Amino acid sequence: MMTLGSTDAETLAIEFLMSDLDIPAVDQDFFAVLATRESGSTWYTVEIGVPELPDKWVLQVFDTGQCDPCYTFISPMPKGEDADLKEFPERIAEVLAMERQGISL
Repeated sequence: MMTLGSTDAETLAIEFLMSDLDIPAVDQDFFAVLATRESGSTWYTVEIGVPELPDKWVLQVFDTGQCDPCYTFISPMPKGEDADLKEFPERIAEVLAMERQGISL
């Protein structure tokens, strides 16, 4: 039985990803939890994205409250496609463009 609730896992995942991607506090409201599911008895899978975009990051949050630093980025967008990012703050557009190109941040 997990001692960490799904809401706590979502909060930890968002905080971890925002820190890891170096997203300024003022821009963090663009991101949202898209889905959360309990995976086994010791961790959650949390999907985070910008709701207006098709991209998402998938993180594992363990029952210990730790986030796996090896998360996954998923996007249906072709490499180099970033026209849809022009309306977003600079750091968000930069991060998504780099992720779509497969460039490590």
